Amino acid sequence: MDSEPLQIPLDQLRHAFELALQHIEVSAGSTVTLEHAYFWSVPGDELYDVPNEPRTITIGQLSESWQHLDDLLADPDRAVGHHLVWLADVLRAIGQDTAW
Repeated sequence: MDSEPLQIPLDQLRHAFELALQHIEVSAGSTVTLEHAYFWSVPGDELYDVPNEPRTITIGQLSESWQHLDDLLADPDRAVGHHLVWLADVLRAIGQDTAW
């Protein structure tokens, strides 16, 4: 399973995100409603340890993930890398609720 680390150009990632978001706006409008409040979460140190089954599964809350992002919008100077994890929580829910 070992391979070269995946390198993702951030400009291409940003463009892919914009295209996907534009698709959601066309199909769902300017606001999305998430049907679920909670989700299963695997801690980061176990998430990519594929040979071993996760020992710990926790529960995340979409409103909490969104609150972290809303706080970031209010104070952009407080950005940390983990904001991408909270963004991923919300994006996954949107993607699964508006799959096609």
